[in-house]
Amino acid sequence: MSVSLAARPSLSLLYRSITPKPFNNSFKSTTTTLISPILPVSQKRHSSIMTDTTPQRGFEKPALFICDIQEKFRHAIHEFDKVVSTTTKLLRFAHCLQIPIYITTQTRGKLGETVSELQPLLTKDGGGGGGGGGPHPLVAADLDKTLFGMYTPALASLFSSSPDKIPTHVALVGIESHICVTQTCLALRKRHPETKIYVMADGVSSCNKEEIPVALARLRQEGVVVTTSEGWMYECMGDAGIKEFREVVRIVKETGEGTREALRGLAKI
Repeated sequence: MSVSLAARPSLSLLYRSITPKPFNNSFKSTTTTLISPILPVSQKRHSSIMTDTTPQRGFEKPALFICDIQEKFRHAIHEFDKVVSTTTKLLRFAHCLQIPIYITTQTRGKLGETVSELQPLLTKDGGGGGGGGGPHPLVAADLDKTLFGMYTPALASLFSSSPDKIPTHVALVGIESHICVTQTCLALRKRHPETKIYVMADGVSSCNKEEIPVALARLRQEGVVVTTSEGWMYECMGDAGIKEFREVVRIVKETGEGTREALRGLAKI
């Protein structure tokens, strides 16, 4: 008998209604006391490993890259508001897990600042002081450029001088999918082949919507992972036992409708 895929519950939906129970340390110590006298040394080591339930995140050094989400593009880019919505959700996630944020603008003087909707999550004062509070501590770089890709000489210099800042996993959102987003991926793949790059299908777009699937198909061929924002968030967490899990579930719930709209508008694969 076959089972319809539609009948299977989504893991993320289950997690939205389930919160992890705290680990019972007393059980751990009792179990160890009972079994350690009767196990060989090799099995004792194995037992110690098996009873270590310290939750580990999925990614060691993730980063969020935000490419050229500027005011001048607002009425030119296909489903621009969906790109902003997904980026906002990922910024909230980055704040929750203390993930570094890298932002670029394209010729800021002509094309404008990063959109106002994102400013509260990018500045110290939450955008309330006109940006006078300076960048938020999580903003590792806020770079203006003429280069199409985000991997500018300034960013290359930052990573060269501080190799510990090179991320192991990058989530990339922004515009345009076939130009700046693509060239960012190609440069990162060339300069840092060990870094895994994830392009958010619900967080990138172009002026011409037909460009998007072509760009994403090419990026897959180049070894880039095309996924969704929620998929990346859960993979980044890796374990429902991490201390930030409940807060992330709250973010997912609060942005649920925006996520569905972004998927319908941008992630038609």
